[in-house]
Amino acid sequence: MSPALHTAAHMIPPHALTRLAQEWLGEDAPNFDPAGVCVGSQEIEARLLCKTPHSVLAGSPFFTAVFTEVGCTVDWVFQEGTEIGPDAITLTAVVRGPARCLLLGERPALNCLARASGIATRCSQLQAMATVRGWHGEVAGTRKTTPGFRLVEKYAMLVGGVSMHRQDLSGMVMLKDNHIWASGSITQAVKAARSVCGFSSKIEVECCSAEEGREAAGAGADIVMLDNFQPQELHVAAQALKEEFPTLLIEASGGVTPGNMATYFSPHVDIISLGCITQGCPVVDFSLKVQKPVAHSSLQE
Repeated sequence: MSPALHTAAHMIPPHALTRLAQEWLGEDAPNFDPAGVCVGSQEIEARLLCKTPHSVLAGSPFFTAVFTEVGCTVDWVFQEGTEIGPDAITLTAVVRGPARCLLLGERPALNCLARASGIATRCSQLQAMATVRGWHGEVAGTRKTTPGFRLVEKYAMLVGGVSMHRQDLSGMVMLKDNHIWASGSITQAVKAARSVCGFSSKIEVECCSAEEGREAAGAGADIVMLDNFQPQELHVAAQALKEEFPTLLIEASGGVTPGNMATYFSPHVDIISLGCITQGCPVVDFSLKVQKPVAHSSLQE
């Protein structure tokens, strides 16, 4: 396992984990939890089971944060970024704490872990595809994330071994078609963006033709996104732009899927971004099973 996989959690500020855990718990139990009366506060143990073999574990810091917030502990069998399996059902962690509190945290914690692990698994598969074919560019996610859940989903991309791309609108300037149309031209849009973002932010321009890419690069864009190009025309346009602007980064996006991504690989393409990393991505099936107390019978004299 690469060190980057299990140290990505060091990027998450503790206060962000606490804030998210509180928000998720507050969403699920905004007032009373009547079912808590049924189980009380006796100490119990529950086993976290993974039912999707060959899945990459991601989201354990968030899972743990939810249970920490309700006074429970989590002991992990696997490290973050590890592939779980090949068994059909695999013990992944053990959770201990007061019954009503453990069950209070169950669903928010599982939702987070299932989603994050699903994204990390897909990312791992995509990165493996690039590695096998010898492509040295970066597979990247997008901002097509679930509202309120972006930090988790972007983190899961890192665990899965791909680039997060920009995290938000402040992270990098991306001038899309609507920006260009509203401002008047690519050159005007790049000039205006550069006047406020200074040296610390890169500027990327979404382009629908090689000519637009040439204008963007000439105006000072750092990255040109060739959007919705067919693979063959992408290769031709990327090579031409690289020959004219050697330091320019080329990104391919639009219409790229796990099934056709390999056709976009090119020594002239630096980044391939896919919205399907988060949109429509399958989740990993986890369940939390409370262990029944063992009855101890005493021997009578």
